[in-house]
Amino acid sequence: MLKIGSHVSFSDKGLVSAANEAASYGSTSFMIYTGAPQNTRRKPMETMNIEEGLKLMEQNGVSEIVVHAPYIVNLGSYKNHTYELGVSFLQEEIRRTHAIGTKQIVLHPGAFTDKDVEYGIERIAAGLTEVLSGVAETDVNIALETMAGKGTEVGRSFEEIARIIEKVPNNERLTICMDTCHIHDAGYDVAGDFDGVLKKFDDVIGLDRLAVMHINDSKNPVGAGKDRHTPIGSGWIGFDAIDKVVNHSSLSHLPFILETPWIGKDVKTQRPMYEIEIALLRGNVGERFGAGFAEDVEKLHAFFAKRDIDPRAFTLDVWSVLKNDAKAKKADPREPLERLYDLALEASVLPNASEEDLNKRLIAVLAGKEALARF
Repeated sequence: MLKIGSHVSFSDKGLVSAANEAASYGSTSFMIYTGAPQNTRRKPMETMNIEEGLKLMEQNGVSEIVVHAPYIVNLGSYKNHTYELGVSFLQEEIRRTHAIGTKQIVLHPGAFTDKDVEYGIERIAAGLTEVLSGVAETDVNIALETMAGKGTEVGRSFEEIARIIEKVPNNERLTICMDTCHIHDAGYDVAGDFDGVLKKFDDVIGLDRLAVMHINDSKNPVGAGKDRHTPIGSGWIGFDAIDKVVNHSSLSHLPFILETPWIGKDVKTQRPMYEIEIALLRGNVGERFGAGFAEDVEKLHAFFAKRDIDPRAFTLDVWSVLKNDAKAKKADPREPLERLYDLALEASVLPNASEEDLNKRLIAVLAGKEALARF
């Protein structure tokens, strides 16, 4: 069974809240932060309803979940207080992960800030060595995440990650989280040659270390080094390429986690597209949404065809304009999905659909007409 889900909230009732939210999207896996990713404030794990949450997961068919380490951990920092905080807090997060029974905690390797990449690799390796030496009582692995190449972050190439791993003694507890948006933005051809990307990964790091997949589309062309996620099919990678990733025979044992942004006109009422993204990738849209969903998607396809709009080409054209024409972007900053939404709304193609429902159907449109056969 495909293990796929999204980031869900661990607040309120802890693992119970997370398991229930994941179930609402049709998930068979999910990812959590054990607290706010921007700070060190944490509730005791005894209050997070772990036992009840694990029972709910079992009832829902969820056998494997992932924890993400907080963003404030930077093992690449030359500032001693930042580095030491990173080491101690990551150890605490690993113990909290262990308390849930989860085996993988995803970590952004770190940033070298005012130093250089060589310093960053050495510093991160030293930090990981120290972290692991202090949590020997746990069986949690640290899944180093592939990065996009933004700023001074380390891990923008498979070679950088391999060098970190090589410098950590007893590194069997270091695994990898591969993010499709990140490696695309770092210059790897996810859209055109994912088999080649996996071969490169296997040659440099080894597929046996790959433990988690983050599934995100990208707002930028390959090699942009930006790290800007967008819903599946609404970016430069595209639905077909991501569908191949998720259903790749070499990765069938891994959990696939969506981190795509919530969308909507008003930030206060934005909603996630996780449910339709998961259904499209699992191929159970009809089961999840009913027969009327496909009819709505066909109406949208017909509407755009009548206007000579190819939704996929339209999406890439708009991203190109927003990236390369500052004057045009200032005049109309709307992203592709919002523009498609406005066109359909203005024409009352689906007059009874809510904003969230129309956006879900547009995500299905961007999966292409071929996806209709899988509904």
